[in-house]
Amino acid sequence: MSVSTFGARLAAAMDAHGPLCVGIDPHASLLADWGLPDDATGVREFALRVMDAVAGHVAAVKPQAAFFERHGSAGVAVLEEVVAAGRETGTLVVVDAKRGDIGSTMGAYADAFLRDGSPLAGDALTVSPYLGFGSFDPAVDLALATGRGLFVLCLTSNKEGHEVQHARTEDGVSVAAMVAARAAAINADATPLGSVGLVVGATVGDAAARAGVDLAHVNGPLLAPGVGAQGAGTAELVQVFGAARRQVLASSSRGVLRAGPEVAALRAAASRASAEAAAALR
Repeated sequence: MSVSTFGARLAAAMDAHGPLCVGIDPHASLLADWGLPDDATGVREFALRVMDAVAGHVAAVKPQAAFFERHGSAGVAVLEEVVAAGRETGTLVVVDAKRGDIGSTMGAYADAFLRDGSPLAGDALTVSPYLGFGSFDPAVDLALATGRGLFVLCLTSNKEGHEVQHARTEDGVSVAAMVAARAAAINADATPLGSVGLVVGATVGDAAARAGVDLAHVNGPLLAPGVGAQGAGTAELVQVFGAARRQVLASSSRGVLRAGPEVAALRAAASRASAEAAAALR
């Protein structure tokens, strides 16, 4: 692990390769489309083939932990291999595990996903703030101490998200705006980007404006799922992110993965997606 901050490494990777993160999501349906068994051996072939195709060619990869965990310890071992492959190829790995808890339990999650030497510790971790932003202080502290990063759920595209994210305090401040403000405080004065980013769906339209969230003020990366197969193109990215577009790491999963199983086809799909993201965001 480099001693430089995650925000600095990500900014450099996006400048070098374009602002694209490829999701590694071995859905049962995708395994079937690739002619692979729905077990840990199929997940391993799938995940490592994606890494062969895109490692060193995109800014980051984002393995979704649930699709590995559903196969038990053998699946988790594959996730460890993906993390190791990222380290070996110099490709940033965002482990999408959306952890969130309190006290010593949150400390244990932080230890698993952010501690130097842990086989599950990539470059960043997704976390949930809905037990209170301060509940994952152990993750914030360890991420910053080890040069890693966090992506905090803020404005998600699921239809239930507004029930919590757009709820307002007695002072009229939305939960999403409070989350963004806390991230901005941690990232204050960081250059070129802070290391505590937000997850903001690429298909949420004017949700940031409605929630009173100033995305540009966050001064951290904005992970944007939903690019490509889920419907977000240039117009949607411009609408959602506005002046914060250069902070965006666009995430595409199915839009790239459906091009498989051939490595060359996956690499070409990732290259097209990266160029499209750069045109929209840069």
